[in-house]
Amino acid sequence: MNLKGDWNESKGKLKQQYAQLTDEDLEYTEGKGDELVGRLQSKLGKGKREITKLLNDL
Repeated sequence: MNLKGDWNESKGKLKQQYAQLTDEDLEYTEGKGDELVGRLQSKLGKGKREITKLLNDL
């Protein structure tokens, strides 16, 4: 997964799109992308491929 650009800006976009997401849900550490995807999968009820595409499209 390639999280390019400013993650804070991307986080803001995700929170606008999905009001149920918290800062804790969107915590991202370099190399821990799978954990982020897992949290978003359970919170949004979407599949891994869908979440990965969502993040890559930001």
